Amino acid sequence: MTDPRANRFVRSHLKTRHLVLLVELGRHRSILHAAQAANLTQPAASKLLGELEHALGVPLFERLPRGVQPTRYGEVMIRRAGAALAEMDAAHQEVMELLSGLSGRVAVGSVMTPSSGLVPEAVQRLKQEHSKVQVAITVDTSKILIQRLREGQLDLVIGRILDSESAAELNFEPLTDEPHSLVVRAGHPLLERQGLTLTDLAREGWILPPPGSILRDRITALFLSQGLDQPQETVETISLPVISKLLIGTDMLAPLPEEMVQPYLDTGLLAVLPFELGLRMDAYGIVTRKQHQLSPGAEALLQTLREVAWQRYGRRK
Repeated sequence: MTDPRANRFVRSHLKTRHLVLLVELGRHRSILHAAQAANLTQPAASKLLGELEHALGVPLFERLPRGVQPTRYGEVMIRRAGAALAEMDAAHQEVMELLSGLSGRVAVGSVMTPSSGLVPEAVQRLKQEHSKVQVAITVDTSKILIQRLREGQLDLVIGRILDSESAAELNFEPLTDEPHSLVVRAGHPLLERQGLTLTDLAREGWILPPPGSILRDRITALFLSQGLDQPQETVETISLPVISKLLIGTDMLAPLPEEMVQPYLDTGLLAVLPFELGLRMDAYGIVTRKQHQLSPGAEALLQTLREVAWQRYGRRK
């Protein structure tokens, strides 16, 4: 049941310029700089912020000697304001698409593995049928992608939902999990070693995702569970071109799904170490926002992703 107080707030107090100001305050953490970005004077921006805080009855920002810091209430309003503005941008795009045929722009986020196979294949098929649709692809960790999805910056994500707060707002269609192997260059000295142990591997150079990612956490837990220190020689990146170049040109190793580097394995540039990591990541899947109507272009990409996923993994909606 809709809260009548919420209706009064939205209909009587909230204006588009409030939303724009909230987004810019979240971006700049400064009333002066946010006002400039929103094409407002600083007094006008301060007045708008005061109106919002008065209407809500809570402080949205803490005033600091240099700038402002959002409170927990402010963080909610910034996120929701960004999503609301993104919805209106999407509405405008959808109207234009209806006028000119299927076109417009679709923003999709992906974690590493599907970005190397599933997503490019789906985009290629989409473009064959709807050449005017522009697709923007972002590759990052699930945490960052889900945040951008909730803020309305992405239309859909191929990744994982990592917290219950996000889960309440999102739909998740599982696709597949990611068994990881240790990948090295062809001819790596360890390929000839028998009885490799984690102690042996800890002395090697590792290519790892940044801290905070699921894989990094599980690699850390793997070493800790064996009473071992973490590898000292590391490079942190999630860029596949960087990873592959480092693997081919050095004796470093990387925990990767074989699917992600299959072309390099097929051509003999890379190889898989005979060591069972025992790492399987939680299933990734297609993530969309609940109660959000995708644009025709985004809906077409979603359906194409489902078709390609079914052919690859045997799952479909």
